[in-house]
Amino acid sequence: KFAMVAPDVQIDDGKGTILISSEEGETEANNHRKLSDFGIRNGTRLQADDFLQDYTLLINVLHSEDLEKDVEFEVVGDTPEKVGPKPSEPTSKNITNGSDDGAQPSTSTGKRE
Repeated sequence: KFAMVAPDVQIDDGKGTILISSEEGETEANNHRKLSDFGIRNGTRLQADDFLQDYTLLINVLHSEDLEKDVEFEVVGDTPEKVGPKPSEPTSKNITNGSDDGAQPSTSTGKRE
């Protein structure tokens, strides 16, 4: 749902309990556990980071009895249109010698007359 490539997800409780790790095999044992096994309930906040995309989400977990049949969860709120690395901004100035102060390169030959 969030288009993360290599997410790290932890409970935002100051203890740093990691639920999902981008390190292969580190949290594989958590895959079949329920959120309640970790003390996650209505009102718990999760922090999800995807360092490959410079992308972080804060997720508020809210319990609901009103989901449609066979729907396990629903994402509500503002979600990004497109996730991924931010495009670099085009440079409008011609930079010479690593400076954009207008200085021109030296044309001297090093000889004195």
